[in-house]
Amino acid sequence: MKQQIEALIQQAIDDLVSQGVFSPVEMPEDYIERSREKAHGDWACTVALKISKQLGKNPLEIAYAIASGLTEDARISQVEVAGPGFINLTLTNEAILEEIVPAREQALDYAKSTVGAGQRVNVEFISANPTGPMHVGHGRWAALGNAICRLLEHTGWQVVREFYINDSGHQMDVFGNSVVVRYQQLLGENVPEPEEFYGGAYISDIAHAIYDEEGPRWNQAGIDTDERLVFFRERAYQLMLSDIQTVCDRVGVNFDVWFSERLLYKADEAGHTLIDNMLARLRERGCLYEKDGATWFRSTDYGDDKDRVVIKSDGTYTYFCPDIAYHLEKLERQDLSSGFLINIWGADHHGYVPRMQAALAALGHPHKLTILLGQLVNLYRDGTAVRMSKRTGEMVTFEELLDEVGADATKYLMLGRTSDQPIDFDIETAKRSDASNPVYYVQYAHARICSLLKRAAQDQLYPDPLALQRLTDSSELELARLFSRLAEIIEAAARDLAPNRLTAYAEELAAAFHSFYTRCPVITEDQELAQARLYLADATRNVLAVVLGILGVSAPERM
Repeated sequence: MKQQIEALIQQAIDDLVSQGVFSPVEMPEDYIERSREKAHGDWACTVALKISKQLGKNPLEIAYAIASGLTEDARISQVEVAGPGFINLTLTNEAILEEIVPAREQALDYAKSTVGAGQRVNVEFISANPTGPMHVGHGRWAALGNAICRLLEHTGWQVVREFYINDSGHQMDVFGNSVVVRYQQLLGENVPEPEEFYGGAYISDIAHAIYDEEGPRWNQAGIDTDERLVFFRERAYQLMLSDIQTVCDRVGVNFDVWFSERLLYKADEAGHTLIDNMLARLRERGCLYEKDGATWFRSTDYGDDKDRVVIKSDGTYTYFCPDIAYHLEKLERQDLSSGFLINIWGADHHGYVPRMQAALAALGHPHKLTILLGQLVNLYRDGTAVRMSKRTGEMVTFEELLDEVGADATKYLMLGRTSDQPIDFDIETAKRSDASNPVYYVQYAHARICSLLKRAAQDQLYPDPLALQRLTDSSELELARLFSRLAEIIEAAARDLAPNRLTAYAEELAAAFHSFYTRCPVITEDQELAQARLYLADATRNVLAVVLGILGVSAPERM
């Protein structure tokens, strides 16, 4: 409808130009928007204000001239000039109701667009270290990343979901050795915990799992301790990664790529690693220099606040160095010349953003990396902070939250705010089956419609669009208006990586349906009206399913 209104405005101005009332003008951008107040109609136009300088006329005079050319269009019921030159347009009921048919008939393709034009985008999220279970913050990145991917897909992007497995380096040896110690203690050995040690209950669980598989053979006299460490490290890694993958499956997050950090250190036929190749390219571009025995990247040349070390004086890499190689590999592996990368990181990585963007710019890929920083999740139970697991007395894991609350409520509530705001997640609210729980409220609207359609079918009543003109109640028109807004909301949410806008929309649509259901009896003796209202209800069901699907939340038929 926005494009239709723009076309009407354009035609009115063209007519005024051809009549000699206006001189030719260059049309501005973004001069049509939805009215913020219902009293001001459906659409507000600011074109008169934006072209007044070009025409050398008073905006109010321009607005009245344009408005005079809009009054005869069948889709417009009222044109009003207001303020310093706003043009407010009110649509006819017939124009508003036109949106109902596509809202129902296009099924899950409703509100799709081609904004992305088939371009590729790689979204990397969660990327939890395989040295421990996913925590609640990782759960937020799971919900957020998956919803962003679905938003981008709905707007025409080709999306690759990627998980970076940080499975190299000293932390992996500490992890493996922690399991060895718990294994030995399980066998009755009095082995002290080393200074660097993962002490979570999950380490004991892994040690038990390995004992069940291997028995005591790794605790025999004369065992090669290096070989034992390698075995325990690799087996513990496999078990932990499998656990992470299982939790991702539970919340419907399916990655296209699980990228192992170890691949960055793997030599090619020429004996060069991905890190070697990346460093060579930076050297060729004059972006590296030596100082104090270390190798530095000239990141200040590309907008960072200071230069960064990539190779320490002892010859080892900083964390930054392999990360540059990984991002370069991601870009070039997927040929993102016309696309870009999105990373979802915790807010504690904010200082890392400018240096990574600087590195990619130095390597010939400026403006290819978008980083979304996410704040923490604070758990509550009836308003009281929850910091420890009931089972282990330690941090509450994402899997434990799923066990208690369920995947749908967890994901939905994780998406209720912008990523830069912390989330206060109340466990008891998430479990409630009433209107105080937003996900229940939205899902109930969908289930209620499914139940209504089944009940109507028993009376041989079925949705039919032939009499939609019978829908004149304000609550009926409000539903249709909401349908027409969805494509714009999805495009804006995809552009700004803000799926929280869809949770707000879903709740507004559910509230509008419940209002309609209360005001307008659907199954009535007036068969024509009943069929029209059933059709409107079914369109609402479909729109709710579209929105919930993008959010990664189910649309149940009964509750």
